[in-house]
Amino acid sequence: MHNKSGKVICITSVKGGVGKTTTLLNLAGIYALNGFRVLILDLDLFSGAIAVNLDIKNKKDIFMLVDSISNNRFTTLSDYVSVYNKNISVIASPKDPRQALKIEGKFLPVIFDIAKREYDIILVDTNHVLDEVNLTILDNSYMSLFVISNDLADLKNMKSIVSIFKDADKSNYLICLNNSKDNSKIYMSLFDIKNAIKKNIDYVIDKSFYIKNIDKFILDGEILTLNKSINRFHGNDINNLKKLAFDLIDDKHGKEVEHE
Repeated sequence: MHNKSGKVICITSVKGGVGKTTTLLNLAGIYALNGFRVLILDLDLFSGAIAVNLDIKNKKDIFMLVDSISNNRFTTLSDYVSVYNKNISVIASPKDPRQALKIEGKFLPVIFDIAKREYDIILVDTNHVLDEVNLTILDNSYMSLFVISNDLADLKNMKSIVSIFKDADKSNYLICLNNSKDNSKIYMSLFDIKNAIKKNIDYVIDKSFYIKNIDKFILDGEILTLNKSINRFHGNDINNLKKLAFDLIDDKHGKEVEHE
């Protein structure tokens, strides 16, 4: 492992439909290519799509893990993990939304501590609701990434989060503007967005990274950053994502980036 103790990175948003999960998977691919052991925890409890997007037929999920811990039946994390490739593993969201309601935030720090002993990076997918579970994730993450779009409702919500975090003296988060989700909706400039949310945009996923046939990759269970043709034709965009990936884990090696 690269680190004696892994790092929990929360990938979240303030509104649905901004490309949050795709961004998480792209980051997972970059970490995997750089030799990190990655665990994806799908804590978007009611509509998680990690297993579907990776074409994983999981038999266990996060609810079963929490249930085992709460009833003293837990033995090893591997019993609840689905393997995607040699460096990427997944703990899926509950298949039954009624089970999602039974997952309490108090169990998440326990799961994070267990996972940090076995993985270099734990990428946590969430929804955009500031409930007890998501607040616990944010409080127990090394860094958080907010993926936003160029959308007025999105910017209004992000402004509120920035204000809350400022009052709470919380600074361990980055903001990524995803212009690749729908490259026809570029309404405001970076200057205007900065003024709207009262915070700098740390990274921009350019509209050039718009993948017209992205559904094909999803149906095939592929991660874009692990696809050779995507890497060949979108080298600059992948390079930018790699800088973001290493910035999130505060690793200086992310500043020196070369493509094969």
